[in-house]
Amino acid sequence: MNVKTGDRIPDWVMESVRPERMRTMAAILRDPNPVHWDRNSVDALGFGQHTINQGPLGLSYMINMLHEWAGPGAIKRLVMTFPMAVLDGDHITAKGVVTGVREEGGVTLAECDIWLERPGTEPPLKGTATVALPG
Repeated sequence: MNVKTGDRIPDWVMESVRPERMRTMAAILRDPNPVHWDRNSVDALGFGQHTINQGPLGLSYMINMLHEWAGPGAIKRLVMTFPMAVLDGDHITAKGVVTGVREEGGVTLAECDIWLERPGTEPPLKGTATVALPG
């Protein structure tokens, strides 16, 4: 894989974040926070009649993008912040750009800025990743 600084990582798109996945994830994680399944609780917080996506689900969109680009097992390091909530119905696109390429122990590593994009807002998730590139 020939990668250089400034290359864009192909986008990964979630057309519409689905509330039923949030309910399922809340059950799997035994997460009792009603913001993931009760729209009235979220409305009381000022987000309108929505449910709030769990952070791990938003993070999984980033991981899907990096795996499709560089292959499963390629992610060596992720550092993320979650400055805004992802809500049910949001159209979300995972995006990334290569900020550097280096060799370490015979492996080519790409340093990347990554983020989720939602039309009309700041990125709800953003961070950095180190990815081992396939030979």
